[in-house]
Amino acid sequence: MYIEMENHVGEEATKMVPHTEDVHVEDPAVEEVDVDGMIYKVTDNPPMHLTILFAFQQALLSLANQLALSLMVAEAVCGDKNPEFKTKLLSTTLFMDGITTLAMVLIGVRLPLFQGAAFEYVVPLLALQTLYPDRCDAGKTTVTTLFNETTGMNFTIVKNATVDEWELIMSHVQYLQGSLMTAGFIHFLIGATGFVGLILNFVGPVTIVPTILLIGIYMQRAAVKFVSVHWGIGLLTAGLSIIFSLYLARWRLPIPLWTKKRGCHVMRYPVHQVFAILIAMLIGWGVSGIFTACGLLEGNDLARTDIGHDAIADANWFYFPYPGQFGPPDFSVSVFVGFLIATIISVLDSIGDYYACAKTCNVPPPPNHAINRGIAIEGLCTFLSGIMGCGHATSTYGGNVGAVGITKVGSRQVFVLCGIIYIAFGLVGKFSAVFITIPYPVLGGALITMFGMFIGVVLSNLQYVNLTSTRNLAIIGLSVIMGLAVPYWVEKTPEGIKTGNENADRILRTLLGNANLTGALLACFMDNTLPGTKEERGITAWQSSENPEENATQYTQGDISLYEPLLPERIKNLPIMKYIPFLPNPKSKQTKQDVILNEEMHSLPSL
Repeated sequence: MYIEMENHVGEEATKMVPHTEDVHVEDPAVEEVDVDGMIYKVTDNPPMHLTILFAFQQALLSLANQLALSLMVAEAVCGDKNPEFKTKLLSTTLFMDGITTLAMVLIGVRLPLFQGAAFEYVVPLLALQTLYPDRCDAGKTTVTTLFNETTGMNFTIVKNATVDEWELIMSHVQYLQGSLMTAGFIHFLIGATGFVGLILNFVGPVTIVPTILLIGIYMQRAAVKFVSVHWGIGLLTAGLSIIFSLYLARWRLPIPLWTKKRGCHVMRYPVHQVFAILIAMLIGWGVSGIFTACGLLEGNDLARTDIGHDAIADANWFYFPYPGQFGPPDFSVSVFVGFLIATIISVLDSIGDYYACAKTCNVPPPPNHAINRGIAIEGLCTFLSGIMGCGHATSTYGGNVGAVGITKVGSRQVFVLCGIIYIAFGLVGKFSAVFITIPYPVLGGALITMFGMFIGVVLSNLQYVNLTSTRNLAIIGLSVIMGLAVPYWVEKTPEGIKTGNENADRILRTLLGNANLTGALLACFMDNTLPGTKEERGITAWQSSENPEENATQYTQGDISLYEPLLPERIKNLPIMKYIPFLPNPKSKQTKQDVILNEEMHSLPSL
């Protein structure tokens, strides 16, 4: 899901792919494909009925992630008890997922990639909840009972709310909006200016692994908060998802089919593995419904299924998210810095997923102009997410890259339709209203599995680092322990920071309470100041020296031309293009056929 790079997703996907004789698709192309090839290549256009099937598969795969992060944003802005706000927020998240996916496939890196809510932004949100637990009290009426020693009687003080609930939620959302827009603009500049290459010279696996690992460790707070509502249902959901995705990974589910060509036959496909989390959530939801009907969840409203029906009934059938729907954006320095750290991590995650997707589809690695364009599109859409009030950015999902390897369907047309499906999800208000009624323990069980896999994938990136080096071990260990220790101290001693300026104290508490900031700064500083070779630091493995154009003959499913933007040839051949980092250099464009022809010409004897 994050920075899996080429080998991790490629090898795992190959292990899990169903044999071509087990999967029958009514199309002549399937009969000719080899075991290691793609059923549908990046530039192929499958029949429309198959495209719809494949697109829904990719769309449903990451639906639970969108719901989880949307609810975390709602909780951070004190809107978790407001069904109307949660419905609008989820609709906006789904809508922006679709817009960003379309932009990435049609304009960005132009690989089959899904863009979803970025979990890197969870840590700043959780830090706000931890450091300011009373942030939601401004809109509540407080009742205090005191004892009067003179009269010997109790008396009550009632403080009426000065801000209603909706205004309080809007004020918090607006701080996220402005901070996210600023971080998104910087994200865009990183791609548009080609600054990505400079970052990769200083930031490698030794910095990234402990930084993202701290995200995973920190996110367990959210998982525990949801699952602790009812541990039984939560662990059941987590256990089922693990059984379906891991214990039954080698089993193919027999599915009866009928086609004109083969009549009635059985296709074996790992449906339970591809949709493991979604199936587990549906079963957990059903168990919650049974417990509710049997009266076993009395007084536990967050685990019941008969709560929230009014929200579904009151929700509009159609809702169109629009800029400024939650009011004008505001700005918070402390929130912005947290988002900026998340932005840098998101950039590096996405680059890893670009390479992983190219490896899975057996096409040349993306050239620099495609990577820059992809990062720029992600930044632009993060800026738009801020305007829309999502409270989080969008980023590339490596889990969908793995699904491409399993299904052997890498068509861009599938992901274009997937983006359209998410836009439709966002426009149908009833759809979002149904999903926000999912019981908390069911969602918590899914988060346990997702966060657990997230941490495992992060640790897999240590394969590029020399783990026999005391230097590397010290950097990783110290950055993790300090990334945990400093936020813990800030949380336990909220009055420990006193500069004499209340605003400065608040900013410092938020910054130091962010595990990413402390861990990332320490890891990056030590990694770039302690002696060590690039091979030892793992940077060489991330900076492939291979020129994709010069090695295009080893890729059988496409050539370097698939990364070219959708522009008229007359514009693409303008000399000024070589000065624009996110557009291809006219002199460097070379297809696989050109390379083969050049090799044949060089092999001819000289006259």
